[in-house]
Amino acid sequence: MIAFVSGPVAALAPDAAVIEVGGIGMSVQCAPATLAGLRIGQPARLATALVVREDSLTLYGFADDDERQVFELLQTVSGVGPRLAQTMLAVHAPDALRIAVAAGDEKALMAVPGIGKKSAQRLLLELKDRLGAPLGPAARAAGGSVGASWHEQLHAALLGLGYASREADEAVAAVTPQAEAAAEPNVGALLRAALQSLNRTR
Repeated sequence: MIAFVSGPVAALAPDAAVIEVGGIGMSVQCAPATLAGLRIGQPARLATALVVREDSLTLYGFADDDERQVFELLQTVSGVGPRLAQTMLAVHAPDALRIAVAAGDEKALMAVPGIGKKSAQRLLLELKDRLGAPLGPAARAAGGSVGASWHEQLHAALLGLGYASREADEAVAAVTPQAEAAAEPNVGALLRAALQSLNRTR
């Protein structure tokens, strides 16, 4: 298992980063919040999980070991693969998921694209008493939703991809109607839409 990768950031994309490790570029699939903390040319350390399939080897990257452990635990639930597990962590921080499961909050889990009522009920049943207690007071205060701060996450992700603050502001403004129309804005989808709007203006 590859527990972590460490080295300068060689490239950034909407859903991945390339970390140079010993002269080799390692492509790591990351959530927007993780990508937002990376800068091209700057050193980075990502906790990682290697997912092996018959036709692929995919490395998933996380800001810390706790995110990786939750990512791996989520996949023990029937019907949850690595992409859905990563999407859950893109919408909810580990402590927010712990709060949602402890409170039996179906709606919080259903805010994740791809999770319906039955899937949320199954997650609550299978994860009960397994995620543990929240680790930090900030997550308890947040109450588990990122809806109010989608614009901050999106802005930070665009800056992490190398766009100027002004460009990031314009892209956030361009996707605001889409975000406001959604009950729970999905930062990953908004990031893709924002990048498309930036490409059209160049």
